[in-house]
Amino acid sequence: MNMNRGLTRALTVLILIGGVAVAFAYRDRLDAAALAAWVADAGAIAPLLFIALYALATVLFLPGSVLTLAGGALFGPVWGTLYNLTGATLGAALAFLVARYLAAGWVQARVEGRAGGRIDRLVKGVEAEGWRFVAFTRLVPLFPFNLLNYALGLTRIPLLHYLVASFVFMLPGALAYTYLGYAGREAVAGSEGLIRNGLVVLALLAVVAFLPRLVGRLRQKPMLDVSTLKARVDSADGLVLDVRTAADFVGEQGHIASALNLPLEELAGRLAELGEDPAVPIAIVCRTDRRSAKAAALLAQQGFVDARVVRGGMTAWLAQGWPVEDCKDPAVAGQRQ
Repeated sequence: MNMNRGLTRALTVLILIGGVAVAFAYRDRLDAAALAAWVADAGAIAPLLFIALYALATVLFLPGSVLTLAGGALFGPVWGTLYNLTGATLGAALAFLVARYLAAGWVQARVEGRAGGRIDRLVKGVEAEGWRFVAFTRLVPLFPFNLLNYALGLTRIPLLHYLVASFVFMLPGALAYTYLGYAGREAVAGSEGLIRNGLVVLALLAVVAFLPRLVGRLRQKPMLDVSTLKARVDSADGLVLDVRTAADFVGEQGHIASALNLPLEELAGRLAELGEDPAVPIAIVCRTDRRSAKAAALLAQQGFVDARVVRGGMTAWLAQGWPVEDCKDPAVAGQRQ
Protein backbone atom coordinates (compact mmCIF):
# COMPACT_ATOMS: atom_id res chain seq x y z
CA MET A 1 0.00 0.00 0.00
CA ASN A 2 2.75 2.45 0.98
CA MET A 3 4.72 1.51 -2.13
CA ASN A 4 1.70 2.15 -4.37
CA ARG A 5 1.08 5.48 -2.67
CA GLY A 6 4.73 6.41 -3.14
CA LEU A 7 4.61 5.51 -6.84
CA THR A 8 1.42 7.52 -7.29
CA ARG A 9 2.99 10.54 -5.66
CA ALA A 10 6.15 10.20 -7.71
CA LEU A 11 4.10 9.96 -10.92
CA THR A 12 2.07 13.01 -9.89
CA VAL A 13 5.27 14.98 -9.28
CA LEU A 14 6.68 13.97 -12.68
CA ILE A 15 3.47 14.94 -14.48
CA LEU A 16 3.37 18.27 -12.66
CA ILE A 17 7.00 19.05 -13.40
CA GLY A 18 6.53 18.09 -17.04
CA GLY A 19 3.44 20.25 -17.36
CA VAL A 20 5.14 23.24 -15.78
CA ALA A 21 8.17 22.79 -18.05
CA VAL A 22 6.02 22.69 -21.18
CA ALA A 23 3.99 25.70 -20.02
CA PHE A 24 7.17 27.62 -19.29
CA ALA A 25 8.63 26.77 -22.69
CA TYR A 26 5.54 28.03 -24.55
CA ARG A 27 4.59 30.88 -22.21
CA ASP A 28 5.54 33.51 -24.83
CA ARG A 29 2.82 32.19 -27.10
CA LEU A 30 0.10 32.96 -24.57
CA ASP A 31 -1.64 35.84 -26.34
CA ALA A 32 -4.91 37.31 -25.06
CA ALA A 33 -6.31 38.04 -28.52
CA ALA A 34 -5.48 34.61 -29.92
CA LEU A 35 -6.83 32.92 -26.81
CA ALA A 36 -10.06 34.91 -26.99
CA ALA A 37 -10.55 33.97 -30.64
CA TRP A 38 -9.90 30.29 -29.94
CA VAL A 39 -12.30 30.14 -26.99
CA ALA A 40 -14.97 32.08 -28.87
CA ASP A 41 -14.97 29.39 -31.57
CA ALA A 42 -16.03 26.83 -28.97
CA GLY A 43 -19.60 28.10 -29.06
CA ALA A 44 -21.88 27.14 -26.16
CA ILE A 45 -19.15 25.42 -24.19
CA ALA A 46 -16.87 28.46 -24.36
CA PRO A 47 -17.39 29.43 -20.67
CA LEU A 48 -16.59 25.90 -19.46
CA LEU A 49 -13.56 25.69 -21.73
CA PHE A 50 -12.32 29.07 -20.51
CA ILE A 51 -12.75 28.11 -16.83
CA ALA A 52 -10.87 24.85 -17.42
CA LEU A 53 -8.03 26.68 -19.19
CA TYR A 54 -7.79 29.23 -16.38
CA ALA A 55 -7.65 26.48 -13.76
CA LEU A 56 -4.97 24.57 -15.69
CA ALA A 57 -2.92 27.73 -16.18
CA THR A 58 -3.04 28.40 -12.43
CA VAL A 59 -1.75 24.92 -11.64
CA LEU A 60 1.03 25.23 -14.23
CA PHE A 61 2.26 28.66 -13.07
CA LEU A 62 1.11 30.54 -16.17
CA PRO A 63 0.30 34.24 -15.64
CA GLY A 64 -3.36 34.78 -14.85
CA SER A 65 -3.38 38.41 -15.96
CA VAL A 66 -3.53 37.48 -19.66
CA LEU A 67 -6.45 35.14 -19.03
CA THR A 68 -8.26 37.70 -16.88
CA LEU A 69 -8.03 40.30 -19.63
CA ALA A 70 -9.20 37.72 -22.17
CA GLY A 71 -12.16 36.85 -19.93
CA GLY A 72 -13.24 40.48 -19.87
CA ALA A 73 -12.90 40.80 -23.63
CA LEU A 74 -14.82 37.58 -24.28
CA PHE A 75 -17.64 37.67 -21.78
CA GLY A 76 -17.96 41.26 -20.57
CA PRO A 77 -17.42 42.69 -17.08
CA VAL A 78 -20.09 40.69 -15.23
CA TRP A 79 -19.88 37.19 -16.66
CA GLY A 80 -16.17 37.65 -17.33
CA THR A 81 -15.55 38.38 -13.64
CA LEU A 82 -17.56 35.31 -12.64
CA TYR A 83 -15.72 33.01 -15.06
CA ASN A 84 -12.33 34.46 -14.13
CA LEU A 85 -13.02 34.03 -10.43
CA THR A 86 -14.32 30.50 -10.90
CA GLY A 87 -11.31 29.45 -12.96
CA ALA A 88 -8.82 31.06 -10.60
CA THR A 89 -10.48 29.53 -7.53
CA LEU A 90 -10.69 26.10 -9.12
CA GLY A 91 -7.02 26.26 -10.13
CA ALA A 92 -6.05 27.48 -6.66
CA ALA A 93 -7.96 24.59 -5.12
CA LEU A 94 -6.26 22.04 -7.38
CA ALA A 95 -2.79 23.39 -6.55
CA PHE A 96 -3.71 23.44 -2.85
CA LEU A 97 -4.86 19.81 -2.94
CA VAL A 98 -1.85 18.64 -4.96
CA ALA A 99 0.54 20.20 -2.44
CA ARG A 100 -1.42 18.77 0.49
CA TYR A 101 -1.42 15.29 -1.05
CA LEU A 102 2.23 15.30 -2.08
CA ALA A 103 4.05 16.97 0.77
CA ALA A 104 1.87 18.30 3.62
CA GLY A 105 2.60 15.35 5.91
CA TRP A 106 6.34 15.54 5.24
CA VAL A 107 6.43 19.29 5.86
CA GLN A 108 4.39 19.06 9.07
CA ALA A 109 6.72 16.37 10.39
CA ARG A 110 9.79 18.50 9.68
CA VAL A 111 8.19 21.58 11.25
CA GLU A 112 7.19 19.71 14.39
CA GLY A 113 10.69 18.30 14.60
CA ARG A 114 12.02 21.85 14.82
CA ALA A 115 9.48 23.26 17.26
CA GLY A 116 10.11 26.83 18.27
CA GLY A 117 12.01 27.72 15.12
CA ARG A 118 11.06 30.52 12.76
CA ILE A 119 9.43 28.22 10.20
CA ASP A 120 7.45 26.50 12.94
CA ARG A 121 6.16 29.85 14.21
CA LEU A 122 5.29 31.05 10.73
CA VAL A 123 3.35 27.89 9.87
CA LYS A 124 1.49 27.90 13.18
CA GLY A 125 0.84 31.61 12.84
CA VAL A 126 -0.66 31.12 9.37
CA GLU A 127 -2.79 28.23 10.64
CA ALA A 128 -3.95 30.28 13.64
CA GLU A 129 -5.15 33.09 11.36
CA GLY A 130 -6.71 30.62 8.93
CA TRP A 131 -9.07 32.22 6.44
CA ARG A 132 -8.00 35.70 7.59
CA PHE A 133 -4.49 35.03 6.32
CA VAL A 134 -5.86 33.76 3.01
CA ALA A 135 -8.02 36.88 2.72
CA PHE A 136 -5.05 39.12 3.44
CA THR A 137 -2.84 37.49 0.81
CA ARG A 138 -5.62 37.63 -1.81
CA LEU A 139 -6.16 41.34 -1.24
CA VAL A 140 -2.48 42.14 -0.79
CA PRO A 141 -0.45 39.84 -3.09
CA LEU A 142 2.78 39.62 -1.09
CA PHE A 143 3.70 36.38 -2.82
CA PRO A 144 3.13 35.14 -6.38
CA PHE A 145 -0.44 33.84 -6.64
CA ASN A 146 0.45 30.49 -8.20
CA LEU A 147 3.22 29.71 -5.71
CA LEU A 148 1.09 30.75 -2.74
CA ASN A 149 -1.59 28.21 -3.66
CA TYR A 150 0.91 25.38 -3.27
CA ALA A 151 2.44 26.86 -0.12
CA LEU A 152 -0.92 27.14 1.65
CA GLY A 153 -1.64 23.51 0.80
CA LEU A 154 1.25 22.56 3.09
CA THR A 155 -0.56 24.02 6.11
CA ARG A 156 -3.60 22.74 8.03
CA ILE A 157 -5.91 25.50 6.83
CA PRO A 158 -9.30 23.83 6.06
CA LEU A 159 -10.03 23.51 2.36
CA LEU A 160 -13.49 25.09 2.65
CA HIS A 161 -12.12 28.17 4.44
CA TYR A 162 -9.41 28.46 1.80
CA LEU A 163 -11.89 28.24 -1.08
CA VAL A 164 -14.42 30.73 0.30
CA ALA A 165 -11.77 33.28 1.32
CA SER A 166 -10.03 32.95 -2.06
CA PHE A 167 -13.22 33.45 -4.07
CA VAL A 168 -14.53 36.37 -2.03
CA PHE A 169 -11.31 38.30 -1.56
CA MET A 170 -10.02 37.87 -5.11
CA LEU A 171 -13.17 39.63 -6.30
CA PRO A 172 -11.87 43.25 -6.24
CA GLY A 173 -8.80 42.49 -8.33
CA ALA A 174 -10.70 40.18 -10.67
CA LEU A 175 -13.37 42.82 -11.29
CA ALA A 176 -10.80 45.54 -11.99
CA TYR A 177 -8.75 43.55 -14.49
CA THR A 178 -11.76 41.94 -16.13
CA TYR A 179 -13.22 45.36 -16.74
CA LEU A 180 -9.86 46.45 -18.14
CA GLY A 181 -10.06 43.62 -20.69
CA TYR A 182 -13.63 44.58 -21.53
CA ALA A 183 -12.70 48.26 -21.92
CA GLY A 184 -9.83 47.30 -24.19
CA ARG A 185 -12.17 45.35 -26.45
CA GLU A 186 -14.61 48.26 -26.56
CA ALA A 187 -11.80 50.68 -27.42
CA VAL A 188 -10.64 48.52 -30.30
CA ALA A 189 -14.22 48.30 -31.53
CA GLY A 190 -14.58 52.10 -31.45
CA SER A 191 -17.29 52.14 -28.76
CA GLU A 192 -18.84 55.50 -27.86
CA GLY A 193 -18.40 54.74 -24.17
CA LEU A 194 -14.60 54.91 -24.35
CA ILE A 195 -14.22 57.77 -21.85
CA ARG A 196 -16.73 56.27 -19.43
CA ASN A 197 -15.04 52.88 -19.56
CA GLY A 198 -11.65 54.48 -19.05
CA LEU A 199 -12.86 56.31 -15.96
CA VAL A 200 -14.39 53.13 -14.54
CA VAL A 201 -11.12 51.26 -15.10
CA LEU A 202 -9.13 53.99 -13.38
CA ALA A 203 -11.52 53.99 -10.42
CA LEU A 204 -11.34 50.20 -10.04
CA LEU A 205 -7.54 50.15 -10.29
CA ALA A 206 -7.35 52.97 -7.72
CA VAL A 207 -9.45 50.90 -5.31
CA VAL A 208 -7.23 47.85 -5.83
CA ALA A 209 -4.10 49.97 -5.27
CA PHE A 210 -5.58 51.39 -2.04
CA LEU A 211 -6.54 47.99 -0.62
CA PRO A 212 -3.05 47.03 0.69
CA ARG A 213 -2.93 50.10 2.93
CA LEU A 214 -6.50 49.58 4.13
CA VAL A 215 -5.99 45.88 4.82
CA GLY A 216 -2.73 46.60 6.63
CA ARG A 217 -4.56 48.95 8.98
CA LEU A 218 -7.39 46.50 9.54
CA ARG A 219 -4.93 43.73 10.42
CA GLN A 220 -3.25 45.81 13.10
CA LYS A 221 -4.26 44.59 16.51
CA PRO A 222 -5.99 47.25 18.62
CA MET A 223 -4.03 48.52 21.60
CA LEU A 224 -4.71 47.11 25.05
CA ASP A 225 -5.89 49.47 27.75
CA VAL A 226 -3.77 49.33 30.87
CA SER A 227 -6.82 48.12 32.82
CA THR A 228 -7.02 45.09 30.52
CA LEU A 229 -3.32 44.46 31.13
CA LYS A 230 -3.94 44.55 34.91
CA ALA A 231 -6.70 41.97 34.54
CA ARG A 232 -4.37 39.75 32.49
CA VAL A 233 -1.60 40.06 35.06
CA ASP A 234 -3.96 39.20 37.91
CA SER A 235 -5.26 36.11 36.09
CA ALA A 236 -1.83 35.11 34.68
CA ASP A 237 -3.30 35.23 31.17
CA GLY A 238 -0.61 35.28 28.48
CA LEU A 239 2.77 37.00 28.53
CA VAL A 240 3.83 40.51 29.47
CA LEU A 241 6.75 41.51 27.26
CA ASP A 242 8.79 44.53 28.35
CA VAL A 243 10.89 45.79 25.43
CA ARG A 244 12.79 48.53 27.26
CA THR A 245 16.52 48.25 27.82
CA ALA A 246 17.79 46.15 30.70
CA ALA A 247 18.78 49.33 32.52
CA ASP A 248 15.31 50.82 32.17
CA PHE A 249 13.74 47.52 33.24
CA VAL A 250 15.25 47.97 36.72
CA GLY A 251 15.50 51.74 36.51
CA GLU A 252 13.34 54.70 37.39
CA GLN A 253 9.98 53.13 36.61
CA GLY A 254 10.73 49.55 37.63
CA HIS A 255 8.76 46.78 35.96
CA ILE A 256 5.69 44.61 36.28
CA ALA A 257 6.52 41.56 38.40
CA SER A 258 5.58 38.95 35.77
CA ALA A 259 7.14 40.77 32.82
CA LEU A 260 9.75 39.22 30.55
CA ASN A 261 12.43 41.69 29.51
CA LEU A 262 13.54 41.36 25.89
CA PRO A 263 14.92 44.74 24.74
CA LEU A 264 13.69 45.79 21.32
CA GLU A 265 17.26 45.77 19.96
CA GLU A 266 17.65 42.10 20.97
CA LEU A 267 14.13 40.87 20.30
CA ALA A 268 14.71 39.38 16.84
CA GLY A 269 17.48 37.14 18.16
CA ARG A 270 15.66 36.01 21.30
CA LEU A 271 12.25 35.02 19.98
CA ALA A 272 12.66 31.47 21.28
CA GLU A 273 12.25 32.84 24.81
CA LEU A 274 8.62 33.66 24.00
CA GLY A 275 7.78 29.96 23.78
CA GLU A 276 6.58 27.70 20.98
CA ASP A 277 2.96 28.86 20.73
CA PRO A 278 2.59 31.70 18.16
CA ALA A 279 -1.00 32.29 19.31
CA VAL A 280 -0.11 33.05 22.92
CA PRO A 281 -1.50 36.46 23.99
CA ILE A 282 1.41 38.90 24.36
CA ALA A 283 1.00 42.32 25.96
CA ILE A 284 3.91 44.57 25.00
CA VAL A 285 5.02 47.42 27.26
CA CYS A 286 7.72 50.08 27.20
CA ARG A 287 7.90 53.54 28.76
CA THR A 288 5.00 54.76 26.61
CA ASP A 289 4.12 52.72 23.54
CA ARG A 290 6.49 53.72 20.73
CA ARG A 291 9.02 50.92 21.17
CA SER A 292 6.14 48.55 21.76
CA ALA A 293 4.65 49.38 18.36
CA LYS A 294 7.93 48.46 16.63
CA ALA A 295 8.10 45.24 18.64
CA ALA A 296 4.50 44.34 17.70
CA ALA A 297 5.30 44.80 14.00
CA LEU A 298 8.36 42.58 14.31
CA LEU A 299 6.44 39.84 16.13
CA ALA A 300 3.67 39.92 13.52
CA GLN A 301 6.27 39.39 10.78
CA GLN A 302 7.61 36.41 12.71
CA GLY A 303 4.21 34.70 12.94
CA PHE A 304 2.97 35.77 16.39
CA VAL A 305 -0.72 36.46 15.86
CA ASP A 306 -1.81 38.00 19.18
CA ALA A 307 0.93 40.50 20.10
CA ARG A 308 -0.66 43.78 21.21
CA VAL A 309 0.70 47.11 22.40
CA VAL A 310 -0.32 48.40 25.82
CA ARG A 311 -1.48 51.99 25.43
CA GLY A 312 0.68 54.30 27.55
CA GLY A 313 2.99 51.48 28.71
CA MET A 314 4.61 51.72 32.13
CA THR A 315 3.71 55.39 32.41
CA ALA A 316 0.00 54.51 32.30
CA TRP A 317 0.53 51.57 34.69
CA LEU A 318 2.26 53.74 37.28
CA ALA A 319 -0.42 56.43 36.94
CA GLN A 320 -2.90 53.88 38.31
CA GLY A 321 -0.72 53.25 41.37
CA TRP A 322 -0.28 49.57 40.61
CA PRO A 323 2.72 47.62 41.99
CA VAL A 324 6.13 47.38 40.32
CA GLU A 325 9.45 45.79 41.16
CA ASP A 326 13.07 47.09 41.17
CA CYS A 327 11.95 50.70 41.03
CA LYS A 328 14.69 53.30 41.64
CA ASP A 329 12.30 56.25 41.99
CA PRO A 330 11.51 56.82 45.72
CA ALA A 331 8.19 58.41 44.82
CA VAL A 332 7.11 55.24 43.05
CA ALA A 333 8.83 52.65 45.19
CA GLY A 334 6.06 52.84 47.77
CA GLN A 335 3.74 51.17 45.26
CA ARG A 336 5.73 47.95 45.37
CA GLN A 337 4.27 44.90 47.05
